[in-house]
Order: sequence, then structure tokens, then C-alpha cells
Amino acid sequence: MTQISLPFERHGGSSENDFLVSDANRIAVAHLERWREWPLSISVLTGPSQSGRTILARHFAQMSGGEVIDDAQTRDDHFLFHAWNEAQTAHRPLLMIGDAPPSNWDVMLPDLRSRLVAAPHVAIEAPDELLARALICRAFDLAGASYAPDVPDWLLRRIERRYDAIAQVTGLLDRAALSSGRKISVAMAKEALQSAGFLPIVPSDPPPPQRE
Repeated sequence: MTQISLPFERHGGSSENDFLVSDANRIAVAHLERWREWPLSISVLTGPSQSGRTILARHFAQMSGGEVIDDAQTRDDHFLFHAWNEAQTAHRPLLMIGDAPPSNWDVMLPDLRSRLVAAPHVAIEAPDELLARALICRAFDLAGASYAPDVPDWLLRRIERRYDAIAQVTGLLDRAALSSGRKISVAMAKEALQSAGFLPIVPSDPPPPQRE
């Protein structure tokens, strides 16, 4: 696990502008950092909600001086086509960000569709175990939440391994800790998640394996 320290003004915890790098996003990070080697001036970055794609795009813009179009799949065809041509003419990097690969975008202009499909495309994948655990710990640390050391691994076995699910669960537990004045323990987390209806939640932890 490594991280990129982004050179932006900080508005909260000491590491909220650090982009955590793992196998889930390493290829995307490397591609954006090698923007000078792109065969075209344009690339497409996709990833799930709250995967850090916008933060990574800001890092790209800071490095390259290029332009970023967020939620590109929702933009007007003519707007994207103009941006594409302008980037090529000016030799200025352009990064388009979307939820899904360009082949799945609702594009009506044939020339734009062919260009998008041919453009380099990198994706941020679902978080691997290492990244998911680091995201849980960082969310608690940024919130200033006190938590037992076994809580992150306990959560990993019980919540969906999605960026938005991790953010939702850690936010819920932080609020529960603040309202109750309790440290986030496994027992407290179990109680809070069961009350909120998160599944799967087992009624009790499985017993440790028996030693022969």
C-alpha cells in the first residue's frame, strides 16, 4: 500500500488529500502520471462512486495543467466533441471521467462515439482487501473516532466491499459513537449496524478454529 500526497489546501484531517494506492487503482494512477506518453491528448477514467476518481483527477490536473470533465457520460455530445477537438488542437491533456466505459455511454454522434471508444481508458476497480481496510481506518482517523484495533477486520467480513458502502458504514459508526459517547468496539458496531438494517450481520462471531 502506497499513497500520493496531493498538493491541495487541506480542509480537514491531516490525510484527507492523500490518495491511497493499491492494486485496485495502481494502473489508473500510473496512466495519469504518464500523461506525457499518451498516444492522444485524451484519456477516459472510470470508477465507482466515492472511489477517489475526482481526487485523482485533481491530482492529474495539478500535474499536467490539463482539463477534466467530470460525469462525462451525462454531458451533451456536442460539448464533448468540441472539448475533444480543442484538446487535440491545443495539445492540452483532457481527462474525461465517467461511471462506465465509454462504449456504454449514450452517445448519438457517430464521430464522437468512435473517438471515445478508441481513446485510452483506465478504470478504478472495486477496493481490494488491503485498500478497503485502509479506507476504513482513514475514515475513522479523519473523523477523530476512537476505535478498537479489531474493528476494521471485523467490518471487512460483514459489509460489502464497495467504496460507497465503506463510507456509509464508517459515517454511521462515527455518528453512533458521537451520540453515545462510546468508543467504536465490535459490540458497539454490531449493535449500530443491526439497528440500521445493514446485512449481512451475523448474530455472533464464529468460534475460533480448534487446534489439533
